[in-house]
Amino acid sequence: MDNDEMEGRDVAGRVRRRIGAAIVERVSGPPDPARPRLAGEGWFAAGRPVRQVHADASMFAGGITALLLQSLHPLAMAAVAGHSGYRGDPWGRLQRTSHFLAITTFGQADDAQEAIARVREVHKQITGNAPDGRPYAASDPRLLTWVHIAETDSFLRAHARFGAQPLDQAGRDGYVADMARIGAGLGVPDPPRTEAELTARINGYRPELAATAQARDAARFLLLHPPLPVVARAPYAVLAAAAVSLLPGWARRQLRLPRLPVSEAVLVRPAGHAMVHAIRWAITAPPAPSQSPRPGRLAPPKRLATCQPARCWLVAWRVPIRCLVGAPGSVGGRGGCRERSRPAGSGARRVPRDDP
Repeated sequence: MDNDEMEGRDVAGRVRRRIGAAIVERVSGPPDPARPRLAGEGWFAAGRPVRQVHADASMFAGGITALLLQSLHPLAMAAVAGHSGYRGDPWGRLQRTSHFLAITTFGQADDAQEAIARVREVHKQITGNAPDGRPYAASDPRLLTWVHIAETDSFLRAHARFGAQPLDQAGRDGYVADMARIGAGLGVPDPPRTEAELTARINGYRPELAATAQARDAARFLLLHPPLPVVARAPYAVLAAAAVSLLPGWARRQLRLPRLPVSEAVLVRPAGHAMVHAIRWAITAPPAPSQSPRPGRLAPPKRLATCQPARCWLVAWRVPIRCLVGAPGSVGGRGGCRERSRPAGSGARRVPRDDP
């Protein structure tokens, strides 16, 4: 291989790593050494479906789908509008969510239980009245169940369509069962444990769902006015269109989102696949090749087998990163946890920001 080819590959590698790092930094925030490590014995073994789904870049689309579907419950939407800060601090909410999902899926059992307890405590403080006058409480088992089944269904749909290795039926049932453990911990009574049970539970909620003004406002914010720089809005629009295509038809009609079957089949789905693949490509870039130190320079940093949850997970509202496709040394791979370097030698009252 000649020098020009080597230099070209090095430039391409640097560009890839910079794109991936920019995505990580935007969504997961700066590194925080105080966060628990994603190592040790956790709730889910390495081969469990929840790890495969949550470690796939399809979650970028699934996270947006989940928020749109969840918004259709008027009381759940009122709680989000009044307390979550999704408009004033969308990236902060995203980072808290990524941390929660990272810990409960990949973290140690004690850390997962602590994260669950912290969220339940915050839920106790979230109460208020919806615009129609009905009271709500985030700790209401009925609302907890809706949020849980909506996100479980959305993540599963996204992985089935855009995932690198879609699950078979047994794996899909296994994913719902895995999510049931997290849901039960949060206070969901008798969460569904198979895909059939999940579908039946969602259908049971349909009589109480409606696209309120708050829900449509949230949809406009997510789909048309995301808090992104101009250069990132075109790629995000592709991802958002893919997310909308995952919604059940009845949900799209309530949110007044158009359904164009031919356009979706010819344009939206292929573009969604390409975008998810591009994200996967960027955030799984191999590390820069090590170089011998030049005279007078410090030696290369030591490698520590530790992992910060927010940097091992990227959620486009709920999207994991860096644990993708079982790469060696990644959380989802045989190497356990990705290495990192260390130099040698939002009628509502604000509550603490631990909401997932």
